[in-house]
Amino acid sequence: MIRFQMTLTMRTDQARRMALAAQGFDRSRPATVTSRNILGLVRRLGLLQLDSVNVFCRSHYLPVFSRLGPYDAALLDRLAGHGANRQGRRLFEYWAHEASLVPFELHPLLRWRMQQVDTAAWRTIARVAHEQPELIEEIHQLVADGGPIRAGATGFVRPAPGPDAMWNWHDGKRVLEYLFFTGRVTAAGRVNFERLYDLPERVLPADVLAAPTPDEADAQRELIRIAARALGVAAEPDLGDYFRLPRAASKARVAELAGAGELRPVQVEGWRGPGYVWHAARLPRRLEARALLSPFDPLVWNRDRALRLFGFHYRIEIYTPAPQRVFGYYVLPFLLGDRLVARVDLKSDRQAGSLRVRGAYAEADADHGRVASELAEELRLVAGWLGLQDVVVEDRGDLARQLRASVQSHN
Repeated sequence: MIRFQMTLTMRTDQARRMALAAQGFDRSRPATVTSRNILGLVRRLGLLQLDSVNVFCRSHYLPVFSRLGPYDAALLDRLAGHGANRQGRRLFEYWAHEASLVPFELHPLLRWRMQQVDTAAWRTIARVAHEQPELIEEIHQLVADGGPIRAGATGFVRPAPGPDAMWNWHDGKRVLEYLFFTGRVTAAGRVNFERLYDLPERVLPADVLAAPTPDEADAQRELIRIAARALGVAAEPDLGDYFRLPRAASKARVAELAGAGELRPVQVEGWRGPGYVWHAARLPRRLEARALLSPFDPLVWNRDRALRLFGFHYRIEIYTPAPQRVFGYYVLPFLLGDRLVARVDLKSDRQAGSLRVRGAYAEADADHGRVASELAEELRLVAGWLGLQDVVVEDRGDLARQLRASVQSHN
């Protein structure tokens, strides 16, 4: 049944609070964080994005800390199957937003993507399957006989770095990634962040693999539902981007859910295009959130949405040459209340046992004194969680002097 609805109107501050509540920032951090807390959060978010950069902290650990506070990272490792004991595994790795940890129940919803490897995967791995189909079966058999294996076990040598050195994979790695994309192999875990490849039947529970595969449109519709619950309020491209749906599919699925009343059209102040509110989204009157956000946190990974919601222009500068960086190498937004009020360039100096703040910058309308005090406390908290003994604030940035004074007053 199609329901016809009037378009809601919403102020930007209301949209921010709704988005933050949907992301889990509307509640106090628990005194003790359990595996159940972590799994519940991942199910609420739908996924945790992975990234190899470890200058401060692996990206998938931080969204949990941002919402729940200090926790034992081994609990998340166990849920992800990254430890020696994999009995408590509840997450698997796949291409969801980007490479991500995803709850088991989403496995059937992503099989349509596995079946579209030749058009959905990037060219370097799709090409090797067409050019060397026999190698696909040889390496699949290698995994079957000896898995879990690293890419080096295929016997190929990594080529010398070239102009595209970040992706200078050998053919063995390309084939393993092709098989991973198709779901014929999966990640059994990681060692030093390197994937271990094995057969799905040796990694995932039998009931997960036996779950029926939904129709592609049904699966995509459910992924949009998960995205809508996690975002609260969003434009159609935001919803489709959450699980990287093709644009045509995203538009069709959003229209279907809007027609059914599960998504409610909304015009948000300052947004050029229409938005959608999840029908069960909460709008708290106020929020007392405080968090450092990973560059790959779902609250800010869509930079256009971060700009629309928070007026926060954010770009990660890892791949920008150092002289051209504006804020630094690994910059994290700082959330206070319902605003992004500052950004800090962080580095974990593990040898010295220090969290180094290489740059600290306040947003134009921020209260520097309050931001410095709250940020100093959050930095102290995250440093302790990471096993670092102190926080060292360097001179760069308009917030650096006050932040250093606040850090010293917290010691």
